[in-house]
Amino acid sequence: MTSEVSTQPRSIEHADGTIVLPDAPVIVGLRFRHWRGEADLAALVDLANAARRADEDPEVSTVEGMRHDYANLTNSDPAKDVIVAEVDGTAVAYARVEWQDQNDGDRAYWAFGFVHPDWRRHGLGRSMLHHNERHLREIALAHPFGGASYLSSFTEDANPGNAVLLTSEGYRRHRAFFLMVRPDLENVEDVPLPEGLEMRPVEINQLWPLFLADNEAFRDHFGGIDASENAFARWTGDEKFDRSLFLVAWDGDEIAAAVINRIDPRENELHGYRRGLLDSVFTRREWRRRGIARALISKSLLLLRDRGMTSAQLGVDAENPNAALHLYESNGFQIDQRGSAWRKDWDLS
Repeated sequence: MTSEVSTQPRSIEHADGTIVLPDAPVIVGLRFRHWRGEADLAALVDLANAARRADEDPEVSTVEGMRHDYANLTNSDPAKDVIVAEVDGTAVAYARVEWQDQNDGDRAYWAFGFVHPDWRRHGLGRSMLHHNERHLREIALAHPFGGASYLSSFTEDANPGNAVLLTSEGYRRHRAFFLMVRPDLENVEDVPLPEGLEMRPVEINQLWPLFLADNEAFRDHFGGIDASENAFARWTGDEKFDRSLFLVAWDGDEIAAAVINRIDPRENELHGYRRGLLDSVFTRREWRRRGIARALISKSLLLLRDRGMTSAQLGVDAENPNAALHLYESNGFQIDQRGSAWRKDWDLS
């Protein structure tokens, strides 16, 4: 079934950066506009963090992090692809769009954003979604693609209002994702690597091969892979990037598997815990089914404990083709939160 993209007249953009949305809610002092760059960072970070707290999402944005990420986006130009809603000069919502080629040969056009909890249920999200759909359609028509394409979004299941909005606009849940937590780092077994493999520290000149190996390992997973230089810059320039936390299993000079660990002191301070993140757990195809990931996970938990952490978390696709959910559960992780990827088919003819 193909759903209609919003049939509302297109948004009108003025030279001063104001964007007139045809179905904007009636709110005194409401104005939509383009991204203002550096001047917007602090306000939008505060807005995103307020929305995440309401949605029970532990991630914490920072001004430096947003500045770095927005300077290195792929298939998204903040100057054109961000819309900000403000009331009497205060930012109350913002959204951004991008597109990404998927591992199955399709192309996904993503729309996502944040509405401050105090301004939800006012119609802001719906009017901005309509704007983003129209904008994504223009982007798609400007660079024709031979395969199938569709609109995408993501919600935290702790925000049911977002799910209601997407459902009413013709989106359907397409995939489930879990945030899993191991509540303590006690009684962790140090599982040895299989014979012939060894762990060695990651040198600076090995970061690009590690980045490519990580991307290669996820080529048969749901979603898309961004192996661009911009994505590499986002990763290595992240303020939480710490290669001393990376555990890599080497087979000679070949990367067989790795766990990319991370510690976010701001998130820990905000939530009052000491938690590390297993940000990426991967094994390349040739080395799968040998217990390498289990060994690296156990060693990651021990490493995080040695760094003062008392719990750990990771994210997983509920339908991961390599039984990752079972692997994580067997290592003491429990489902803590749920999220959903959404899809809306469209007709670009």
